[in-house]
Amino acid sequence: MPRWTQVLELDSDRQPISGDADSLVAAVRSGADLRIGTAFRHNEHIDPESDREELIREVMDFRVCYLVKDRWVAGIENMRMPVELPDGFGPRESMSFFLYNQDGHQAIARPFFDGRQPIASPGVSPTDEWVDMPRYHELESFDAGTNAPSSHFIYDFEYFRYFVGADWREVLSHESDGSVTGGSVVDLADSVGRGAEVKVAIRGLCADLEETPGEVDHEVFVHLGACYYYTEEQRLMAAANPVVRTRPATPLGYGTESWDFGWLMPRTDGHVAGWMCDPYTLKFRRTASRYAIRWFVSE
Repeated sequence: MPRWTQVLELDSDRQPISGDADSLVAAVRSGADLRIGTAFRHNEHIDPESDREELIREVMDFRVCYLVKDRWVAGIENMRMPVELPDGFGPRESMSFFLYNQDGHQAIARPFFDGRQPIASPGVSPTDEWVDMPRYHELESFDAGTNAPSSHFIYDFEYFRYFVGADWREVLSHESDGSVTGGSVVDLADSVGRGAEVKVAIRGLCADLEETPGEVDHEVFVHLGACYYYTEEQRLMAAANPVVRTRPATPLGYGTESWDFGWLMPRTDGHVAGWMCDPYTLKFRRTASRYAIRWFVSE
């Protein structure tokens, strides 16, 4: 299989024109990476006052993926800052946690880093008509005037193309107490020792963000960086790439005080340490809990 394979395409009305969502779900469930391609006009999406009609083709990597209810895929761009095409970055220092669902529904959460004082409290905010961008449809808005605004929207891109990189292999799965249900820690450690890239799927990672904790079954897939294997006790732990957590739903999105971001250290006995950031205050807190985890390698 090629490194990247298109498994689903939607038209500008978000209707399927090739592939199917089931193939996307199956690939992500098996650990596949996700990239999504779209296209838009410069003077429709970037600068409505411009007469430049040039088509721009964009492909985005979604290094954090959600599998909700074992049937719904969404991806979050966890390392993107606001880009202001074609020259650089946007006016305020922040992250751009864009979120795309398998049906084309989109969302954005933006924690600001510039130290401005908030002018409002968290809550539901009025939506904007965006009259100068008729392809942009804002559906819901939250926390405007705070340090962490978010919104749900649909932008009528020319197309949505979903690509998966399916060269991942599940080598270990275990319950939250560390009891192994498939594969082995030794196989995982051997792959890491050969230089393999590693990712995890953590079941129920966002349960504490739900109104009823544990109500919505979900897995969150995140890549790992540095991996550490204790050779005598045969236990592996790793420093994960940044993760964005949000309340699980279909479609996935954001909301008032229902998301955060930070860093995790998962371990093969089910322990997951967290260093999580409150997006409204930018204050960090340490967490520790246990989760069922699946471990994947790409060699």
